Amino acid sequence: MLSVKQELLAALADALEQLSPGAGAKAAFESPKVAAHGDFACTAAMQLAKPLRLNPRQLAETLRTALLALPAYQRWVSDIDIAGPGFINIRLQPAAKQQIVSAVLQAGACFGFQAPRNERVLVEFVSANPTGPLHVGHGRQAALGDAICNLFATQGWQVYREFYYNDAGVQIATLANSTQLRAKGFKPGDAEWPEAAYNGEYIQDIANDFIAGKTVTSDDRAFTASGDIEDLDSIRQFAVAYLRHEQDLDLKAFQVRFDHYYLESSLYTSGRVEATVNRLVANGKTYEQDGALWLRSTDYGDDKDRVMRKGDGGYTYFVPDVAYHIAKWERGFTKVVNIQGTDHHGTIARVRAGLQAASVGIPEGYPDYVLHTMVRVVKGGEEVKISKRAGSYVTLRDLIEWTSTDAVRFFLLSRKPDTEYTFDVDLAVQKNNDNPVYYVQYAHARICSVLAAWGGDASELGETDLSPLDSTAAQTLMLALAKYPEMLTAAAQDNAPHDVTFYLRDLAATYHSYYDAERILVDDEAIKRARLALIAATAQVLHNGLAVLGVSAPNRM
Repeated sequence: MLSVKQELLAALADALEQLSPGAGAKAAFESPKVAAHGDFACTAAMQLAKPLRLNPRQLAETLRTALLALPAYQRWVSDIDIAGPGFINIRLQPAAKQQIVSAVLQAGACFGFQAPRNERVLVEFVSANPTGPLHVGHGRQAALGDAICNLFATQGWQVYREFYYNDAGVQIATLANSTQLRAKGFKPGDAEWPEAAYNGEYIQDIANDFIAGKTVTSDDRAFTASGDIEDLDSIRQFAVAYLRHEQDLDLKAFQVRFDHYYLESSLYTSGRVEATVNRLVANGKTYEQDGALWLRSTDYGDDKDRVMRKGDGGYTYFVPDVAYHIAKWERGFTKVVNIQGTDHHGTIARVRAGLQAASVGIPEGYPDYVLHTMVRVVKGGEEVKISKRAGSYVTLRDLIEWTSTDAVRFFLLSRKPDTEYTFDVDLAVQKNNDNPVYYVQYAHARICSVLAAWGGDASELGETDLSPLDSTAAQTLMLALAKYPEMLTAAAQDNAPHDVTFYLRDLAATYHSYYDAERILVDDEAIKRARLALIAATAQVLHNGLAVLGVSAPNRM
């Protein structure tokens, strides 16, 4: 059906070009607002009526006559209706819709994928400093980042996943001091315990393992504790490695991987921060005032100029961000997407201003940002705000243990990133149609049970005669399958994995309706095989869509 649509679009473009030179480039189909009106809709007549000084309805009739005379429309279209002021509604022949079943079964796991392109994209996400367990906000970011990477992969991009974190600075110093105090026997509530210290029980766990002289290994580092509670540097390095290991465990449980870990400290030790500041100064984009160095960020649309270097000589946090993104550009990533919390909104303008002021060839609007809100967690009808391990927030590990990796991923991706979201733990464990991930997975499992009951070789269904698939229910399901590739492309362009969850829920609902409308395992062999081919294709698309989200497609439930 995808090739049919392209063939019909090309023919439409030719017809429009005959009516008005240049109009062919605007040939497009829409989905009718009411399914009963047709399979494709076209508004070209209403768009062209004014410049051509013609009545839009009469123009639509003229275009209808021209289209019905074209070979592509004679082959694939059953009728064209004119509605309202000039809407053109196109009804396809059943054979046109049936093509999608063969296309899905032939492509298999690659259905919906576009051809490889010689372009690289870097997606930076999670980027949690190693000062505590990952919280549910990090979980939302992990689900978003991983799904966006998967979406880019379906569109042929070479995808690179990166985790950026600060392994130095004030927060890490607080972590080291908190661990040292625990190692010395102090705890929250003691007079010696600082207000800024980290209070979670995980700090005691780090202190115990440090005293025991243990070795911890994470994906990007390993360190053996000295056991000397006066050795603050050893405590710092051990605590960072310990928490990076803990984060790795959480991310692996969440089935998220990274290609590279980038340290903020390396931007200083490599001289990148200093080189970036020197470049901005040399370009005349800075000035000194009140003992500080300022960036003329208002020259690039920011609402005010920003301090780069404070009076005490330290740099503000956006300066290493600018240096980091210059490094991304120099590493060959012409497209970069950053997944961050909405609290980073203020950094976007200043980072982009710094990149433009650096004059290294980076285009305006680089990098792209996807900002997400935090997540409320409700369990037993009440909001859960703290974790015993973390002390002040619900961890990602808590959420996975209470529900499942599949539920956490699907739920956290089921809304636009910048909308508030409440994670209902009780709903996530229900085994009924109210639970969206269960509803979609059950559709896949239901199909697998029918195929198992049939007992034949599903790989042979691709050669099936599909002409018996002429019912309204079957054609509706085939149209739903045909929407998958375009949905993927749009979701990737918009960094919108929630579109995949919406599509999967709609496809599952369409399948359940089809299952209720038609028996699959009927006596007539031709009809049975055609229906089996249709549901096998549906299972494949459900599987593919869930894979984009990082969610499993079980055969049994």
